[in-house]
Amino acid sequence: MKINLTLPFDRFQMGDEFLDYEAVVAMSRLAERTGYHAGLVTDHPCPTGRWLDAGGHHAQDPFVLLSFVGAATTTLRLQTGILVLPYRNPFITARSVATLDLLSRGRVRLGVGTGYLKGEYRALGVDFERRNELMDEYIQALKTAWTSSEFTFSGSGYEALGNRIHPLPVQKPHPPILIGGNAKRAIRRAAELGDAWNPFPTVNATLAATSRTVELTTEADLQDSIDYLRSHCETIGRAEPPPVELAGWTDAATPLSTQEMIDKIGRYATMGVSALGVHFPGESRSEWSDQVERFADEVVARLDGGQDPAVS
Repeated sequence: MKINLTLPFDRFQMGDEFLDYEAVVAMSRLAERTGYHAGLVTDHPCPTGRWLDAGGHHAQDPFVLLSFVGAATTTLRLQTGILVLPYRNPFITARSVATLDLLSRGRVRLGVGTGYLKGEYRALGVDFERRNELMDEYIQALKTAWTSSEFTFSGSGYEALGNRIHPLPVQKPHPPILIGGNAKRAIRRAAELGDAWNPFPTVNATLAATSRTVELTTEADLQDSIDYLRSHCETIGRAEPPPVELAGWTDAATPLSTQEMIDKIGRYATMGVSALGVHFPGESRSEWSDQVERFADEVVARLDGGQDPAVS
């Protein structure tokens, strides 16, 4: 079981506690030193004030942040958690990922999702109602660009006729693509196009409705979804289902003892989950860092290592 760590760069209101060069370097190196597998950053280039005032959060440019994280570390994976793929022309994304994968020596993991903020889609000039179709198309465009010395691809409002993105990514055939989302369509997408399925927990029906996804609150919900993933893989003839990387645990707001955490992770592993994301609060960098280090000492250090199942 791998443990991925959300990096708190969205907390810009606290000044240089979290969003400062020295802070980025210190927290990235802490994550690497204490055994976390990947450092995660999210994506909200232009959120609405209404969503922010209701509890949403800002997010800095994910590729800029991951470049700083990559420069400060040598083994920590660099993961978008998640990138809203339909927001950008796929070849712009392909170039950003290829450059980051090259300079980080093959450490990029691209977590992607459709997103759910209509106002942000509107601000970026992207059709919200076509987000699922664009998502599937853009994944195919990324793979085409990353695996061809010269490529041709016709998309929605764009066309590549003998174009090139060089150098290609270090990872072959390409950096792993982790498909986010809890809905059956997202699960089918993971089976058909993904290197891993990356669902996120919903603590209640309200959060599920707000984020326009399927409720994933209990371990039974997760097991049902994993069963559906495996069933769809059988239907389409995929011999090995993609790994399941859970973005968090559904009762994260409830304090768990160390043994309870270990037991829960064990149950997830039995269900087929290969990685788990964790998120820690904190009003200061030192408070956040203490929690990160304590969890690493009490939990991460007790888990088996092994190879990253979503990296070829």
